[in-house]
Amino acid sequence: MKVERILPLPLTKAQALACAVRAAEEQLNVRAEGAKYLGGGSFGRAVGLTLPGGRKIVVKLLRAKDMMEKEAHDLRLLRAHCPVKMPAVLFERRAGGDIPADCYGMEHIEGKSALFALGMLLWGEKKRLAFAEEVTAALHAVHACTSEKFGDTMHPDCGTWLQYYRPFAERVLEKAEDMYAAEKLSEKVIAAMRAAWSKFDVIFSEPVKEACLIHGDLNVANIMVGRGGKLTGFIDPLNSMYADREYDLFQFNNLTGGRFSLCDVYIKNYGASSLCAQKLAFYGLWNEVFCYIRSGVLVGLIMNPLVRNMHRRLAEL
Repeated sequence: MKVERILPLPLTKAQALACAVRAAEEQLNVRAEGAKYLGGGSFGRAVGLTLPGGRKIVVKLLRAKDMMEKEAHDLRLLRAHCPVKMPAVLFERRAGGDIPADCYGMEHIEGKSALFALGMLLWGEKKRLAFAEEVTAALHAVHACTSEKFGDTMHPDCGTWLQYYRPFAERVLEKAEDMYAAEKLSEKVIAAMRAAWSKFDVIFSEPVKEACLIHGDLNVANIMVGRGGKLTGFIDPLNSMYADREYDLFQFNNLTGGRFSLCDVYIKNYGASSLCAQKLAFYGLWNEVFCYIRSGVLVGLIMNPLVRNMHRRLAEL
């Protein structure tokens, strides 16, 4: 994974809507009857289209170069191994002409993000745990897809997990130090990172035996549910790779995931390394700093708990 700032292509909501309609007409030879802006992160814009006959699709426009091929590849790969529905890729379209951004079309997954299904937070423990069982079983099925090598899904080339992850983690720390020196990162964050790095060899002392396929961003925001909280699909993989399967678990603790005990249920059912808690704290903090480096956006609501958790887990060593 490249550890550098990405300058996103300017793309307004109105432009995204117009481009999505044009892309669908060009690639699928149909004229959309309706278009709705669904949202977007630092580097993407998602548009929902209603096609003739009521068929719905999503067009994702990418505001950074060299993302489309991997995202489409990973969706296809994960879809082939996940028992829970993931979007089928319908087309890929390079930037050019009257569409200034790379984009791809995919199947619409019914329902809404579990993050916004607020009624689920009021469920009793039995129902919440049943939901966690279904989600974690599906993710474990994805993890059952393995590779002889660790690394990016498109070209895994490392013999061990640390051969891949340690250089990445070191580059993130180096960039974080530069940002701290430039007064763009707080002392509390860099202090937590320095303390964690000093214990890297302890935290990662247990070898990772299998290179498992991971989703990379399976938090509650990317888990789709329908009526009554019925699980309808997973969306938006990010930085999918053949990795330590525990690298997929720290996202379960983000946002409202803790309410459903997603991480705890996975570990209870499928096991974990002896220092899993420390690894997840490290993975979570490093990932958030990595995202800040890439996007320039720091969310204290997410970062601050990660810093506290890192110190708490280090104190347990």
